[in-house]
Amino acid sequence: MTQAILPLILATLIATGVLYFFEKKIPKVPIISAIIVTIFGSLTLYFDNKTFFYMKPTIVNIFFALILFIGSFFLKKNFLKSILKGSIQLEEEGWTILNKRWIIFFLFLAILNELTWRTQTEDFWVKFKVFGILPITLIFTVLQLNLIKKYKKNV
Repeated sequence: MTQAILPLILATLIATGVLYFFEKKIPKVPIISAIIVTIFGSLTLYFDNKTFFYMKPTIVNIFFALILFIGSFFLKKNFLKSILKGSIQLEEEGWTILNKRWIIFFLFLAILNELTWRTQTEDFWVKFKVFGILPITLIFTVLQLNLIKKYKKNV
């Protein structure tokens, strides 16, 4: 796996650069992802220790959960609404529920990643990352459609 980390870092940085070239800006999520991939990939290579790379998804998911949690409960700002308000229009109660669900989902993904990399083979973990996380996220997102329909603003 370590032989794939440097190409991943380079591909991520190139993709971020191409995005900037065409859009003249980089949205927050790709820039955060590029920074995290670069940091954890570099730590993995420098220390020759895969643990950093295994823990990257855990830390990213906890980071996103914390951002949503801190924004909602301490700053009284719904960051999920700030990101998605151009795509969907919901009543405030709907945004609050959706935000809480995403906090829980990000924490679930963090725990799932920890359980997987600590109890399974590297090969299984890689397949889980590639073929497991995306379908789980898509299913979770689809399950939110009833909530979105229920709280959709009539514009």
